[in-house]
Amino acid sequence: MVSTPTLQTNRYKRSKTAFAEACQFLPGGVNSPVRAYKAVGGDPITVQAAKGAIVTDIDTNQYIDYVGSYGPLILGHAPESVIAAITNTARGGTSFGMPTELETKLAAMVVDAVASIDIVRFVNSGTEAVMSAIRLARAATGRPKVIKCTGCYHGHSDSLLIEAGSGAATLGVPSSPGIPTQITQNTVLIPFNDVEAVSGVFSTHSDIACVVIEPIAGNMGCIPPKPGYLQRLRDLCDQHGALLIFDEVMTGFRVAYGGAQELYSMHPDLTCLGKIVGGGLPCAAYGGTKHLMQQMAPQGPVYQAGTLSGNPLAMAAGIATLQTLRETPPYDQLDQMGEKLVQGLKSAAASAGICGGPDVQIETSRVGSMVSCFFSQQPITNYEQAITCDTDAFAKFFIAMLGKGVMLPPSQFETWFVSHAHDEPCIQQTIDAAYHAFVAVSESRSTETPPDTRS
Repeated sequence: MVSTPTLQTNRYKRSKTAFAEACQFLPGGVNSPVRAYKAVGGDPITVQAAKGAIVTDIDTNQYIDYVGSYGPLILGHAPESVIAAITNTARGGTSFGMPTELETKLAAMVVDAVASIDIVRFVNSGTEAVMSAIRLARAATGRPKVIKCTGCYHGHSDSLLIEAGSGAATLGVPSSPGIPTQITQNTVLIPFNDVEAVSGVFSTHSDIACVVIEPIAGNMGCIPPKPGYLQRLRDLCDQHGALLIFDEVMTGFRVAYGGAQELYSMHPDLTCLGKIVGGGLPCAAYGGTKHLMQQMAPQGPVYQAGTLSGNPLAMAAGIATLQTLRETPPYDQLDQMGEKLVQGLKSAAASAGICGGPDVQIETSRVGSMVSCFFSQQPITNYEQAITCDTDAFAKFFIAMLGKGVMLPPSQFETWFVSHAHDEPCIQQTIDAAYHAFVAVSESRSTETPPDTRS
C-alpha cells in the first residue's frame, strides 16, 4: 500500500528544482515530449526508484504506477528474475557488436510464441521495427504506398508521423516540421475501425504496399478493434496483393502471450514487437515468414543494421521476462485486476456525480491489462472521437490522482497499464483515489464561471 501524504506546497520541491535544471540541458527538460506534463499542467515528477507497482520520486513521495514505462513492465518494476539476468550478463560484458547465443535464444522464444513469425530481427526501438518492416513490405511488393490509421502511432520515422496520436495529439501537433511532403504523400490516412475507408483506398490506389495498424489502438487511448475489423483488413490485403503489418509494440506479450494476433486469431504478414520483448530495456523486433524475412541483408538485398541491435543486456532481460510469462502466465490475474479497476472507476464516477451528468461524463475502455478512462459523452472507437474528449477535465483528474498517490500517464490519449504487481489493495486504493479525483473534477466545474451568452 502507498502512503499518501497531505498535498503540501513543498511536496514536489526537489522535482521542481530538478526539472528546472533539466531544462538547461534538454529540450523542454525531457527526452520524450509527453513526460513534460504539457497536457496536464505543472512540472513533471522526477523518479528516484521503483519496485513492484510503486514508484518513488526524489521527494520520497510514493505512487501506484499505471505508466509502467508505457507498457514494458508487465511484471512490475524491478522483478528479481529480470534484475538477476541483467546483472549476471553485465558481468561478462555489456555490448560486443558480435553474435551471442542470447540473441538466438530470445529469437527462438519469439518464434515459438508468435504464430505468424518464422524468423525475427532484433532492433533497438519500436520506431526502428516498424520503419524496417515497411521497408521490407515495399521491397517485397514493389509498391510505395502505406495505409495507416489516424491516431495510431508507429514511431517517429518521417513517413509515419502524420496524425499520430499519443504525444503528437497531446501537443496538438498532427505532424512535424522537417518532414518533406514528398515523403508523406506515400502515406494514406484512414480512420481506425472503418472498413469501408480501407476498401475505398484499395479501390482507387493500385500501388499499396501494406496496411500498418495497431490491432488494439493504444496511442489515442486504449481502443479495441470492432468485431470482424481485423479479419476484413486481412481479406482486403490478400485481395489486393498488399501485406498486413501488425504493430504489436504495445500489445505483444501484453494482451496474450502470442499478442493481439493470438487474442483475435489473426495471422499478419509481418509483426513488430517492442517494450515487453526487451523486459524493460531498449529492444524491439520485427518478424514474419521465411519468404519475407530472408529478403533482409545479409541474406537478401533489403538493408537494415544497428550497432546495439541484439544487445546482450536487453536479450537477457527479454529472456527472463518471457520465461516468466510462459511458465507462470499472469494473464488471468491481469484481466481480473483490469476489470476490477474499470468497474471501480465507473462506480466511483457515478458516486461522485460524474456519470450521467450533463457536463462531465466518462467512458472506460479495456483489453486485458490495457485500460483507458475517457472524459467523453460517447464511446470512443477512433481518433476522430478521441480528440473530442474533455482534456481539461482529464488534467484536473490527473492532478487530483497524483495528490492521492496514483501516477497516471500525463495525457488523455495514453493507455494505462496494469502489471502483475498490481494486487487488489493497489486497485482498491486507486478506486478510492479516483472517487476523490472525480469529486474534484465535478466541484471545479460547478465553480467555473459560465460563458456570457448575451448578444
